[in-house]
Amino acid sequence: MPDDFVTLDDIHAAHARIKTGVVRTPCLRSAALSALCNAEVYLKLETFQRSGSFKDRGALNRLLQMTEEERSRGVVAVSAGNHAQALAYHASRLGIEATLVMPTTAPYAKVSRTKAFGGKVVQCGETLDDGMKTMREIQQERGALFVSPYDDAMVVAGQGTIGIEIAQDIDDPDMVVVPIGGGGIITGIATALKGQNTNTNTKTTKTEILGVEAAMYPSMYNLVRGKKVQVGGQTLAEGIAVKQPGERNAEAVKKWVADILLLSEAALETGVVALLEHGRVLAEGSGAAPLAAMLAYPERFKGKKVVLVICGANIDTRLLASILTRTMARHGSLAHIGVSISDQPGVLAQVAGIFGEGGANIVEVSHRRMFEACAAKEAELDIVVETKNEEHIQELLATIRAQGFRASRLHKFD
Repeated sequence: MPDDFVTLDDIHAAHARIKTGVVRTPCLRSAALSALCNAEVYLKLETFQRSGSFKDRGALNRLLQMTEEERSRGVVAVSAGNHAQALAYHASRLGIEATLVMPTTAPYAKVSRTKAFGGKVVQCGETLDDGMKTMREIQQERGALFVSPYDDAMVVAGQGTIGIEIAQDIDDPDMVVVPIGGGGIITGIATALKGQNTNTNTKTTKTEILGVEAAMYPSMYNLVRGKKVQVGGQTLAEGIAVKQPGERNAEAVKKWVADILLLSEAALETGVVALLEHGRVLAEGSGAAPLAAMLAYPERFKGKKVVLVICGANIDTRLLASILTRTMARHGSLAHIGVSISDQPGVLAQVAGIFGEGGANIVEVSHRRMFEACAAKEAELDIVVETKNEEHIQELLATIRAQGFRASRLHKFD
C-alpha cells in the first residue's frame, strides 16, 4: 500500500464516482487577465458548482461512501461556509441529515444559503477552531459522522478531481496556483498532477504547484517550515482562515508544493476587484487569492502559462460593496473632501457649483456647525464626490482654494 494520504488511484475513482453529481467546470483562458499579468492566464472556475465552490466535490465523494447505518445517523461538520453549503446540498439530495457548525463571523450569505440547502446550522465562536468543541458535543449526542473539510482522505480525493480536469484541459501548464486553508484542495490537486499512479508507475507533468495564504493566517506556511507563529485576525479570505491545517496535508505540501505565497488584505482586495473588473468573474477573497498572488508577485509569473484555481464565489454582497468603494477611493475615482465656508445663505450652493463645473458628482454632503472646531460664523462641509482620477481631485482642490475657501483631503489611501 502507498504511504500517501491520498493516491492518484483514489482521485480517479472519485472522479468516476461523482461525475454525475457535480459540475465539470471549465478551465478558460482570460485574454484580459493575460494582458494584465503579462502571462498566459487560465481560470479553473469552481464558482460554477451548485454550492458556489469546489467543496461540492469532496463532500459528495465522502457522502457517497457512507454505509446505510452511517446515513441514518447523519453528518456533522465545522465550516466557515463553503464546506457547510456543499454538505447541506448534497446531503439533502441523498436524504442524509446534516448539522453544520459555523462561526458567528461567517458571512450572512453563506449561512442563509446553507439553511436554504437543507442544513441545520449552529453558530458559535469567531473561528473554525472555536466551533470544534460544539461539533464534538453534537457528534457524541447524535452519533453523527464528522466530515472534515480537509482532513479526510475521501474529501481530499474529491477535491483532487480538479487536478484531473486541469490535466485534461490544459497541456502542461507551468504553474497551478491554489488557495490553502486546511490544505485539502492543494493536496488533492498536487497529487493529481504530480502523484505516482500505483498501476502504471508513471508521473505526470513538470507543472509547479504554488499555494497562497492570507498573511493573517500563514498556517501551512508555518507548519511546513517548523515555525510556531500566532495567527488570526479578520481577513477577507475567511474561507482559508484556518489556524491548524491538516498534518497529512502538510506532508503532501512539503513533497509537491514549490512555494507558499502570503497575501496582505490590500492584495486580496485587489484580487477580488481585478478578477471582477478584468476577468468578469465574481469570487470571494479565497477564490480571488490566486490572482491576487499574480498581481502581488508579478516577476514570479511573467511569461508563464498559469492556471488559477478560482475556488469559490460566495462573497457577501455588503462586503463586496465595501471593497469596490474602497478600491474607488484608492484609484482616485472617489474622494472625501472637507471645505470650510462662511455660514451664509447661498455659499453651500456656490461650493456645489464648483464641483459641478469641474465635472465631479457629489455623492454625499454633511453641513456641520455645532461640533466642529470652526468659528461661530463658519460651517464645515464634509463631501464625498465621484472623480475621474487623482489629478482631477487635485484640480478640484485648487479651484476651490482659488475661490477663497479652505479645502483639504480628509482621507487618502497610501
